[in-house]
Amino acid sequence: MKRFGIWVLILVLTAVLSACGGKDGAGSAVSQSPAAATESAPASGSPSGEASPSSAVKRTAYPLTVKDASGAEFKFEKAPERIVSTSSSETEILFALGLGDRIVGVSDYDNYPEAAKSKPKMGGVTEPNAEAILAAQADLVVSGISIKETALEGLRKLGLNVFRTNPKKVDDVLNNILLFGQINDKQAEAEALVAKMKDDIRKVTEAAATVKPEDKKKVYIEFSPGWTVGKGEFMDELITLAGGVNIASDMEGWNAINEEKVIADNPDVIFYTLNITDQASGKKLEDLIRSRAGWDKIKAIADNRMVGLDGDILSRPGPRITEALLQISNGIYPGLVKR
Repeated sequence: MKRFGIWVLILVLTAVLSACGGKDGAGSAVSQSPAAATESAPASGSPSGEASPSSAVKRTAYPLTVKDASGAEFKFEKAPERIVSTSSSETEILFALGLGDRIVGVSDYDNYPEAAKSKPKMGGVTEPNAEAILAAQADLVVSGISIKETALEGLRKLGLNVFRTNPKKVDDVLNNILLFGQINDKQAEAEALVAKMKDDIRKVTEAAATVKPEDKKKVYIEFSPGWTVGKGEFMDELITLAGGVNIASDMEGWNAINEEKVIADNPDVIFYTLNITDQASGKKLEDLIRSRAGWDKIKAIADNRMVGLDGDILSRPGPRITEALLQISNGIYPGLVKR
């Protein structure tokens, strides 16, 4: 089944998950050289006002010109002071960079970190509330993979500075973090966060490299009732990085499942999203998976290798994506990665 429009997928994810509580256009690019966009400044605690190389803090040199994932160009004369995020992943990035005091609005579904819950709400992730965003007087509006094209263009026609991301790979997430650090003069924080995430990736990939090809486990993931993911998306990449073989990797993008194919592929491990209820049957996702005709013979179910994952961590391409990677690795090869 061919890839649906990405906003259709997010409608599915949002309806389900919210109920339970360069780069080929995928990421964003800085249009001036890194050397032109950064400078070193003394650390704030330097008594002499002159920092040694080890204590220098990288600062953004403005004006800064960048492009977002949609190809739109943005020129920042200074660091944004009032930021609205209409995407949960980007909200998590902004808070992780220490920008909580500049965030004046988030989407209705933003629940992490705790401080996000008390921020003014700006509507849904696919169609944000334009009136609320205008009232917030934001000088930067950040949107993600979920926003509809019509909503994006509508906000921009109102004169709003809407910066869109569209991460497809883990590297896209890392690059977006670095870019937001640059835009907001939080480069040291961004680089520290990315370094930690890269260390998580290194631990997983080094452990995965010890698994012999003939011992690799086949993996099936059902993130929403009746939906799985093929190649070209970050969830598939997480499985691959962890040393698993996604049984849906012969397809691209987000796909409705083929129950007979899953039986025939006979996965060793099944991942599913925790605390999800199928609206049609009223069953929890785990029970729905187990109850399907013929699925009791699947190795993962027969061996009780079904692993529940937190939906927010799994589905948000933000700072916690490497936590999802670690959990997936442990689900496929328990104890292989030493944390």
